[in-house]
Amino acid sequence: MSIAHAVRSSLGAKMSLKLAALLLVLTTVAALVITFRQTRQLEELTLEKARLAAALGARQYGEVLEAAVDDGTLTVSDAFDRNYVEIKGYDWGQHRKYHTRYDAVLDRAVLVFQDRMLDQDDFVFAIGVDENGYLPVHNSRFQRPITGDPEKDLAGNRSKRIFDDPVGLAAARNLEPTLVQVYRRDTGETMWDVSAPVLVKGKHWGAFRVAVSMARIAARQRELFFTLLAGFALFAVVTSGAMYLLVGQAMKPVVALTATADQISLGEELDTPIKSDAVDEIGQLTKTIDRLRVSMKGAMSRLGQ
Repeated sequence: MSIAHAVRSSLGAKMSLKLAALLLVLTTVAALVITFRQTRQLEELTLEKARLAAALGARQYGEVLEAAVDDGTLTVSDAFDRNYVEIKGYDWGQHRKYHTRYDAVLDRAVLVFQDRMLDQDDFVFAIGVDENGYLPVHNSRFQRPITGDPEKDLAGNRSKRIFDDPVGLAAARNLEPTLVQVYRRDTGETMWDVSAPVLVKGKHWGAFRVAVSMARIAARQRELFFTLLAGFALFAVVTSGAMYLLVGQAMKPVVALTATADQISLGEELDTPIKSDAVDEIGQLTKTIDRLRVSMKGAMSRLGQ
């Protein structure tokens, strides 16, 4: 007997399949809604972490420059030096490097807290830039020794460059508490750029930028999606199996009554009363078939006379 025939010939199987199909649709819709909300929440939480990190970094960056001014290491004019002196002696390609009067202070003071922010796996970089996009100190992972190969140094040593692309300048000159942008880096990656303004002695100096990896967020979203998918699939399978067993249990009286009705139609078991304590539709059907048995028995008796 084929599975299709078994299903067509079984009311319980058909009911179970219909209920399972309905459950599958509802479970799929619920899974999609929950997954969408969870992935959006994951993205929002990560960006919120980046906003907090950018604001904290901006405050620390400003405090470093202010402390240098207060102790006489720098003048206010030094801290706002915009006379970018090109660093000679290397082939920088199209991305030249510069230094300013405040570089020596920042080289010593900001690298540690910038690198500490990258303990967050979702962050790609955490850096300060002045209002023209000049980046005096990058993270250690992007301050590798100069090789002299412009292609290698483009990714390996990104410090002391001017990032005056539209995203970089918008971040550097933004005065709002935080700014979130999509940043397509010149090394090919696409990421979220979250920045907060840096103030020195109450004057806008530049910005602190935190980059969030879109690829890592997407990977975590995929992991979350497949985890939820597996959970919902298991739920659907277990629930469908439970429904099949429950429907089968509920259909047992109907199956028994069907067999009894077959016997009565053949003139058998007419002397055996059919009883049921149920008061639902099964009980009513039992009484109806029992009346049919009595009628058949009477008819058979009259024919015998």
